[in-house]
Amino acid sequence: MKKFKLFSALFILFAGLLSAQKIGVVDTNYILSKLPQYKDAEDRLNAQITNWQTEIQTLQSEFDKKKLLLENERVLLVGDQLKQRQKEVDDLDKKIKTMINNRFGSLGEINNARSNLTKPFQDQIWNAIKTVSEKNSLGIILDKSNNISVIFLEKRYDYTDKVLDLLLKNSVNKRTESPNRPARSSDEMRTEKAKALQDSRGGKAMEQARKTTK
Repeated sequence: MKKFKLFSALFILFAGLLSAQKIGVVDTNYILSKLPQYKDAEDRLNAQITNWQTEIQTLQSEFDKKKLLLENERVLLVGDQLKQRQKEVDDLDKKIKTMINNRFGSLGEINNARSNLTKPFQDQIWNAIKTVSEKNSLGIILDKSNNISVIFLEKRYDYTDKVLDLLLKNSVNKRTESPNRPARSSDEMRTEKAKALQDSRGGKAMEQARKTTK
């Protein structure tokens, strides 16, 4: 009973702290999907994955042919001939399995590449969220991409677009400041930013419409 009273008191205290804080919600997965640099990097990674899959499929076809040929000719092979042919088939099978594990396993190259691909963008998103939270005096920010079910959310509590706007603005500024790129006019920068924002908001509106019709 004492434990229950203590839990109730802590719950009330926590609820009170929450009510005293201004809360915001963001969708980091949505933000990440709308960053042009991330999509370019993801396309390059997907192209690499396709090449790896093609390479493995080619080896698998070679293995299937060698295995079938060995089975058909097994009765004709004796001694070292049989051992050598069997070794070729076994070695190729082992090579394919090792390649699949090294590239597509839980600790494989793809998972490492995705982690390395995502991390710098996650850092950018975190910094943008921090800036937006400070500017809007937010005490708590929830990420609905992080296994948090948001049944209903008033638009004024959703800061996803504000974070995305800041990231896109910073991205445009970095490109214009790069010494390897020709300077762009203010009209070009405004046009590029407006197009990116229109694409992002259009995608978000479609996502919201799909949720409403479910």
